[in-house]
Amino acid sequence: MSLRIDEIRNIGQKLRREILNSLNELRDTRSLGRGASGDITHPIDRRAEEMIFQEIMEIKRPITVVSEESGFTDFFGGGPRLLIDPIDGSKNAVSGITTFSTSIALVNGDTIGDIIIGYVINIISGDEYWSVKGEGSFLNGRRIQTQEDSKLKVIAYETQVPGRDIARILSLLSHFNRTRCFGSTALDMSFLAQGAISVFITPAPSRSFDFAAGYLIVKEAGGIITDTEGNDIEGVQIGVKRTIPLLASANQSIHKRVIDILRQNTDLQK
Repeated sequence: MSLRIDEIRNIGQKLRREILNSLNELRDTRSLGRGASGDITHPIDRRAEEMIFQEIMEIKRPITVVSEESGFTDFFGGGPRLLIDPIDGSKNAVSGITTFSTSIALVNGDTIGDIIIGYVINIISGDEYWSVKGEGSFLNGRRIQTQEDSKLKVIAYETQVPGRDIARILSLLSHFNRTRCFGSTALDMSFLAQGAISVFITPAPSRSFDFAAGYLIVKEAGGIITDTEGNDIEGVQIGVKRTIPLLASANQSIHKRVIDILRQNTDLQK
């Protein structure tokens, strides 16, 4: 038997309490080296990952954790994949910006299409977003859905190299009433699932644990997720390497409009 959503929620809630109790101490900007993904590991990242590992050990069931910090780790012989980003938005966390989260996705296979549970907790507010495949998406136990109309209200985005990436989406941003850059992909996608934003885009390749939980939460809430060219991503392999640029929209109508705008911009640049 793999993990249940109540067990994953319990992990998230315990982690939040621990992080908040030690937040001043953990806001340490020193590097502990680079994790399996190639990004810098801070003390807050390491502590959050250690806590998740401790909880997995207590559950005592075969699981393979895929983490930003440690890569692939088998527990009790290994089993279904648990994709975790212990602190999504660690740069925010160590800088004192109160927008960061923990993201956990359970995958019964090797691809994005095999995700069966998605869970995101906002560390500061305590808001929990989750979805079980085929059962809808929830915020603190209340069912949520994406924006239903086709208005281009708010777009959220993430960039790895702003000087390069913003240029790729600048014309798209100008079509929206408001723009936001929160610094946590998991929260970006959760906000989209609850209807707070219309579109989320990251024009540079992302890693599966960055968006795996959010993928299912958005999809079960009625949203659409593809790469930035509109291609299906269910066959994308999970792991620690960067794979695809990501585009998530509240509904099919908005998604089509955004794809058309991106294509027009590409044509103009040729």
